[in-house]
Amino acid sequence: MNRKDQLIEDIQKLLNSYEGVKKTEINPNLLTFMDEETLINIIDSLLTQKDNAVDSDTQWLEKFKKYK
Repeated sequence: MNRKDQLIEDIQKLLNSYEGVKKTEINPNLLTFMDEETLINIIDSLLTQKDNAVDSDTQWLEKFKKYK
């Protein structure tokens, strides 16, 4: 598997890592026209979105934390 194919596979794995979200299947042919830098930027964006969601969930859960 070449690097570009691996990046496309990683994007699909990231999209499918959200719980409760319908599985996403990407036709690799749709992304093959993109260069590696663009694919890496997509991965970075997905990771940032995931981190932001976790931070938001953590802040929301902190509201229910009981203090002594």
